[in-house]
Amino acid sequence: MGRLVDVTAEHPGPLAPVLAEALAVRVRGAEDRERVASWAAGVRAAREAWVTDFGGAQFSVGRAWYTHLEQGRAGEYFAAVPESDATVERVCPGLQDAMRALASRVVGVPVVARPGWCGPGVHVFPAGALVSKRGGDIHFDTEGLTPAHVADRAPALTLVLMLQPPESGGELSVWDVAYAGTDAYEDDDLTRAKSTCAYGPGDLVVIDGYRLHQIQPFSGTVDRISATCHVAFVAGQWETWF
Repeated sequence: MGRLVDVTAEHPGPLAPVLAEALAVRVRGAEDRERVASWAAGVRAAREAWVTDFGGAQFSVGRAWYTHLEQGRAGEYFAAVPESDATVERVCPGLQDAMRALASRVVGVPVVARPGWCGPGVHVFPAGALVSKRGGDIHFDTEGLTPAHVADRAPALTLVLMLQPPESGGELSVWDVAYAGTDAYEDDDLTRAKSTCAYGPGDLVVIDGYRLHQIQPFSGTVDRISATCHVAFVAGQWETWF
């Protein structure tokens, strides 16, 4: 395995089976460009609503679980769920419903909001800041999964919708390296096959949450703005969160 599969928004049927044979699936034109441009404009105009993470290395609209977990702010995350969802809806009207609709299309059945967790939100990686210069952390998306879920390797996916790409770079690289019980990885893992996904406004990238991945460095003066939705199969249904 070591390939990126490209499909269009008109691709019939669920996309999860396609992902089972690839490292990533890129859906070209998953959302209308004018609509995602309006969401990006809303994010840029709502700087006061941005949640600051890692000392300004990145920001979000809505609260992201992994940033709060890694900064010892889990209680703050759960206390702010209604506020987080209301903020995303105010800044990017319809984005949460759109991300859940995309998630439903990926898995082929209805999805529901994960009870007590923040809904889909937006990440902002500023031009010239840490991620721009070095790339993001190389990681798996297992933070929001229970130990039992991970032990069973129950399905877990990540969807990223590009709202505003940077001028150059900022792709998502996905390695043919599966989670093996620890967030650590070996240098040799980075020599394994990988797919690097570039995406424009309205393009969606879907990956398995158990795959090693990283945002690549980027250049220019334009911030990288993307929407994220995590999806997992829990107790007979697919649940979403941010």
